[in-house]
Amino acid sequence: MNLKPLLDRVVIKMVETEETTKSGIILTGSAKEKPQVAEVIAVGPGGIVDGKEVKMQVKKGDRVITSKYSGTEVKIDGDELIIVRQNDILAVVE
Repeated sequence: MNLKPLLDRVVIKMVETEETTKSGIILTGSAKEKPQVAEVIAVGPGGIVDGKEVKMQVKKGDRVITSKYSGTEVKIDGDELIIVRQNDILAVVE
C-alpha cells in the first residue's frame, strides 16, 4: 500500500535509537526515551491551509526532529508510520 499525504501533511517513520550509551551502558526498553528523529517517507504537495499558502520545506529521505507527541500513528504493511503536519517538524538533521 502506498500513502499519499494531502496538503501540508508529511509521513514519517521513527528511527530506532541505539541500545547502548556512549559510555557503554546498555539501556533496557523502559529506560529509553521515545525517539524524536524520524525519516521522511512521503510529503504532501502543500497548498492553501487555513487561508495561508504552505510551501513544503522537507523532502522524501530527509531526517527530521518532530514534536514529541505529535501526529497520528498508522500501521501500513507492518510498518509503524506517523502522519504529521509540516509545522510539527522542528528541524532537519543534516
